[in-house]
Amino acid sequence: MRNFLGSIFDVRCYAFGVFLLMKRKRIIVMGFMGSMPIAGVVWQHVHYVSGLRRLGHDVFYIEDSARLPYNPETFEVTDEFEYAAQVLTRLAGEFDFKSRWAYCARYLPDTPTAGMSLKKIRQLYRDADAILNVCGAQEFNDDLLVSDRILYIESDPGVEQIKIDKGVKSTVEYLRRHHALFTFGENIGTKEFPVPLHGFKWLPTRQPVVTDLWKTARSLSVAAVFTTVANWSTSGLKDITWRGKKYLWSKSREFLRFISAPKKAGETFEMATNIEASRTRTKFEQHGWRLTSPLQMSVDYWLYRDYIQRSKGEFTVAKDQYVRLNTGWFSDRSACYLAAGRPVITQETGFTKNYGSKEGLLSFQTVDEIADAAKKINADYAKHSRAARALACEVFEAEKVLASILDRADI
Repeated sequence: MRNFLGSIFDVRCYAFGVFLLMKRKRIIVMGFMGSMPIAGVVWQHVHYVSGLRRLGHDVFYIEDSARLPYNPETFEVTDEFEYAAQVLTRLAGEFDFKSRWAYCARYLPDTPTAGMSLKKIRQLYRDADAILNVCGAQEFNDDLLVSDRILYIESDPGVEQIKIDKGVKSTVEYLRRHHALFTFGENIGTKEFPVPLHGFKWLPTRQPVVTDLWKTARSLSVAAVFTTVANWSTSGLKDITWRGKKYLWSKSREFLRFISAPKKAGETFEMATNIEASRTRTKFEQHGWRLTSPLQMSVDYWLYRDYIQRSKGEFTVAKDQYVRLNTGWFSDRSACYLAAGRPVITQETGFTKNYGSKEGLLSFQTVDEIADAAKKINADYAKHSRAARALACEVFEAEKVLASILDRADI
């Protein structure tokens, strides 16, 4: 299989060794896993930090934002950042970046920090060979803007490209300030993606996964079912209208479109989600869904991993925007299921042009295709489990993905 990682990178990695070819770089990962410490968000960022460290780089993690942090235990958003600092302290200990993290509260007078000092943060901004703006969540400030090596990593393709086409000045100026633009929308810039790019160069990438962290020898229970974790309704946050049509950022509409999937497939599908409307919950249960609360695993990233490893596989849908714009996007959570050797049945977004669709990872556009995918997996589960794990190692392995990002950004 040939994809964006390329044959040259394969030769470098496997013939000569990554550590012999890559000069050690000082790299900052910027994100929001302290201020929004939800399990899926935590793992998404941990894979960047751990993957870059495995490549031999000098890695730091920094949150430097004017946004107020969220405490998932109290469900509050306040200017207190003690909980965020506790989360980052724990993560730094467990994933080996002690004394290499900082939380900077730009929203408070005197800009207080936890972890590293503001003086150290400013020095790192000046010295870093690369700064990864994960999920494009980092707003700019005068301290950060001393760097001309900021890489934009877009995990939600579609919205920014539409804003550019609509001439939103703030978006254009923000994106132009980056050294390079990367996106999980692997079809962006191809004829499969309908939105004009207006001279912006988007480089395809995908979620890096440290597959060793997900490997399990756990025997699959006979009671295991296909599961997924989802935030039920996020419409309004990033919904956008383009050329007279509205594109939704929520998965809820897509789940409702395929509500009959469990009965059609003869399977129990479990969704860990927060559906509040009792009528909607009842409707899902009547169609063979099992609903469970995501709250406990959302706060505990190890329980989140355990939930995925105990699953038979994942059945999920994609957000309306990703599907209708044919972005080629793929879920970071689904990549973790694959790394755990758990087959995935997911909605087609155009990603099968690059990988998947045969064994371990099956896509669908109709309910009948869901049923067919479940049947194939059940016919030889061991084969699909092995294929899932192999695909994760081939396509999402953190060292490969991250080395490719740095290489193509000329870092």
